[in-house]
Amino acid sequence: MSHGAERVWSVTEHLDSILGQLAPLEAIELQLLDAQGCVLVEDVTVPVALPPFDNSSMDGYAVRVADTRAASPDHPAVLEVVGDIAAGSGELPAVGPGQAARIMTGAPLPPGAEAVVPVEWTDGGTGGGPATTMTAHSLDPAGAGGEVRVHRGPSPGQYIRSRGSDVTAGELALAAGTVLGPPQIALLAAVGRASVTVRPRPRVVVVSTGSELAQPGDSLRPGGIYDSNSFALTAAARAAGAIAYRVGAVVDEVETLRATIEDQLVRADIIVTTGGVSVGAYDVVKEALSSLGGAMYGAEDQNGGDNGYVEFRKLAMQPGKPQGFGRIGPSRTPLLALPGNPVSAYVSFELFVRPAIRTLMGVGPVHREVVRAACVTAVDSSPEGRRQFLRGRYDRTSRSVTPVGGAGSHLVAALANADALIVVPEEVTSLEAGAEVDVIVLD
Repeated sequence: MSHGAERVWSVTEHLDSILGQLAPLEAIELQLLDAQGCVLVEDVTVPVALPPFDNSSMDGYAVRVADTRAASPDHPAVLEVVGDIAAGSGELPAVGPGQAARIMTGAPLPPGAEAVVPVEWTDGGTGGGPATTMTAHSLDPAGAGGEVRVHRGPSPGQYIRSRGSDVTAGELALAAGTVLGPPQIALLAAVGRASVTVRPRPRVVVVSTGSELAQPGDSLRPGGIYDSNSFALTAAARAAGAIAYRVGAVVDEVETLRATIEDQLVRADIIVTTGGVSVGAYDVVKEALSSLGGAMYGAEDQNGGDNGYVEFRKLAMQPGKPQGFGRIGPSRTPLLALPGNPVSAYVSFELFVRPAIRTLMGVGPVHREVVRAACVTAVDSSPEGRRQFLRGRYDRTSRSVTPVGGAGSHLVAALANADALIVVPEEVTSLEAGAEVDVIVLD
């Protein structure tokens, strides 16, 4: 069904109407790599200190400071090597007066040792000049014994990574609300977590419509154009944090479109359509969804319950005047119907779909950064009563923005060169060069 067909909605009203019907997705427990990009819903504390033991940050020799304090190239300290300590070693040789243990990066500090001498400060046990490396243990097992000459003494604690120097036991590792990227996944693994409770990334299905659309790579027939919208919007959904699926262009047939959307409901938290929402004779999205059939709904719906709805609206904006929003299917999946012109579709995504994705993720900020900037060139005309969104290049250093291309909703090349949207308010019909404007930053 359709509501308020003659009403003109403001951008804010339409967005509030969408977000007011959405809530963050239910939390689930996922394995670490599956949780990448998701939002943590629990505080994670550190069960054990990191690192869990004092360990070496260098390949070298664990020593007592007193034994090497006077060491120099002319008068090296000669120490007895009492064994090897590799990363992961469990049994550690004690280091007594006049002794050293050969130690590798990450290996635990042995009892009695107070510092680590890098191998480059020693002769490496060769009896010669300064060493540049250690001989592999497999090639020279004797390197774990004998003597080593130390040419320079370390200070107490030097080249030792102390227990708990990263995080201490009981400390907050990650707070609820954190988006899990590679560094956060690494920390979770380091503290021993195999899984975490998160809000899953929303699944967004993008459906473009139009019998004129061809798949990139195919030959164009007369009157045809390549489908760019589905690629742009799928990429934008992924950039917003969603798992996005692109559906190939659907021809202008009502039943085909309905069947396609019905098939996609099983894997969608949001469905986004592009095209077919205006007032033309072939605007199939509007025709297919204005009156919803029972095929998309469960038994309760078909027996007279609420069948959901998609409402098509006129917005006081340019580009992107025709918009649609509703809830369909057994799970009342949100559906946002966007215009078909490329710039209109992309601007509409930024204004309405991206905030919806972020709301389902349960993460902030929901909206793009908005800054004030000086518009470098004049804007000769803007439609009165409609909020215009012009493409622009924003310079953070000078706090200025330069319009890119014209106002046409088909100018894909101009969109590709833009990193911001210039907002011209409804009551403003022109801008002088240097005028202050709101700028939506897209990068």
